[in-house]
Amino acid sequence: MKAPVPILRSFDEAKALEFYRDFLGFEVVFRHRFDPELPLYMGLQHGDCVLHLSEHHGDAAPGATLRIEVPDVAAFCAALNDKRYGFARPGLQDQPWGARETSIADPFGNRLVFWSPL
Repeated sequence: MKAPVPILRSFDEAKALEFYRDFLGFEVVFRHRFDPELPLYMGLQHGDCVLHLSEHHGDAAPGATLRIEVPDVAAFCAALNDKRYGFARPGLQDQPWGARETSIADPFGNRLVFWSPL
């Protein structure tokens, strides 16, 4: 078995690209529409982390939370803040279960928790 690929709900291609590609640094692997007027299904990747975003109503519901381990969450958080993204200024929090985390909401109501072990 391989790692699952989460599908997150999205509603706007431009906002998705601004957040996932320009802010978080994901690469767009593919974009698919059955027709130019139909919803977008898009694949993203950042290192070994693979995500799919879907505008299709039945694929996912907004409000999901993903935990994504990164090698150094403090450095990742600092790099994000250096980009001066207008909709997020992530901070760090040490958790009692031995993780340092930063939590960021995407424009569609999904939450991404990036973390590293303490």
